[in-house]
Amino acid sequence: FQAESVDSSNMEDNVNWKFRQQLLDISENLVTEDVAALKFLCTDLLHLSKLEGVTSAVDIFNLLIAQEYLNAKDTFLLAELLYRIKCHSLLKKLGYTKEKVQECLHEKGRVSPYRQMLYELSENITNEMLKDIIFLLQSHLPKRLITLSALDLLILLEKQGLLTKDNVQILEKVCVNVSPDLLETINCYKKAKGEKFILKYCLSLETVGDFCPHHQLRLQSLAAESCLLHMYENPGAKLFFCTSFYSLLQKMRSYKMDGPHRGFCLVINNVNFNSSQRKGSCKDAEQLERVFTWLGLDVRTYTDLTAQAIINLMQTWQHLQDHKDRNCFICCILSHGESGAVYGTDEELVSIRLIMSHFTAKQCPQLAAKPKLFFIQACQGTNIQRPVYVEADAQIPVLPSTQQSFSLFESIPEEADFLLGMATVDGCVSFRHTAEGTWYIQALCSKLQLLVPRGEDILSILTEVNEDVARRASCSGTKKQMPQPAYTLRRKFIFPVPMDPPPS
Repeated sequence: FQAESVDSSNMEDNVNWKFRQQLLDISENLVTEDVAALKFLCTDLLHLSKLEGVTSAVDIFNLLIAQEYLNAKDTFLLAELLYRIKCHSLLKKLGYTKEKVQECLHEKGRVSPYRQMLYELSENITNEMLKDIIFLLQSHLPKRLITLSALDLLILLEKQGLLTKDNVQILEKVCVNVSPDLLETINCYKKAKGEKFILKYCLSLETVGDFCPHHQLRLQSLAAESCLLHMYENPGAKLFFCTSFYSLLQKMRSYKMDGPHRGFCLVINNVNFNSSQRKGSCKDAEQLERVFTWLGLDVRTYTDLTAQAIINLMQTWQHLQDHKDRNCFICCILSHGESGAVYGTDEELVSIRLIMSHFTAKQCPQLAAKPKLFFIQACQGTNIQRPVYVEADAQIPVLPSTQQSFSLFESIPEEADFLLGMATVDGCVSFRHTAEGTWYIQALCSKLQLLVPRGEDILSILTEVNEDVARRASCSGTKKQMPQPAYTLRRKFIFPVPMDPPPS
């Protein structure tokens, strides 16, 4: 036991030694202005009397360690401070990156919004501005005034009680005269501070989802009344309240789409048939993969499936346990088709209803109450002449009159949370450009890229797709197409706005 104790003690000493080396290495890379900035940002965390004796970064580190803000196991505060003063290159010495610090700030950040605002303000005050500010504040400053930095001036105003987290009027007065642009920083802080109460109650609206509809409405009403009362006392928060309240109501009425994994997207691309080839379809498949990957989905593409292979694939995905960690499920099928059905490459039909029925709550419990979207690019009729460079997405042979017919509304399952987007209305053809792809899929991808960043829901987007496709015509100008969605969605389906720009 004694040997183990000695080993443990030596290990702890090594960790502390390495930690101290890290701090020393960081301090050696900080200049005088950096130390002053660190000192200022720590004003709310450390006693002012102790900070006045600080002459180096090591002094600050020792104070933070003494107050248990900093230790070998938790260096986030120092990482935050380095991030705030824009010493991003030093973050790697603590095992952090700029992005990682940004990600953790919401939960672990210690520097107050007030202190952040003052520091940001000081960073934007030029030497000329500082001279003008000191001149305007002459009556508030000591007569024997040595040269001050912007940070020194702010600390002095705080010491005199002229500047507090609840009263920044003196800063507003000087900024109006010296540089109105500086007011934006102050106004952002005041707005956020005034919104804190409102945000608390708006967020409480999100907690009422487990109550029955009647009590949901009552609780929402009470929370809204509380917000409004505070808004009347803080007129500056009015715009925020309106936008935030509307945003939160939208969120409450929308499907949950903020999980760690968005969901799977299947793309079935049938190109090569016994008697024909769907030229241009690969362009559609590539575009769908790019767009839905951009939207955060895990896209899987399958090419040239027979009717039975389509059914087998649906059965495989029906039993996938990973659905339980996903927010939604999307399936896109690009093929020839007839009324209410799509063709396998063996020219056998599979009903759309059968395809979708694999994902009902009973058949696929992992997707229960989650949105399931199906987009079908296929004709729903056969009687059409092909123009010169556009083709109809239908098989050439006309089916016998005894062939079973399916309607769009018979295709969609009766239970909730399904959406079926069809390229065309029942009985009609849909068009495909042999080089550029189908009208419907290209319009769908284009509108998703345009409207998802604007926060539009899927039904609004599909309405725009309808408008886009309806404006198009064949080369002769005589053949048109109208897509048709059918759905049993209970809430709005809104894709979260991706961080990256649209793929095209």
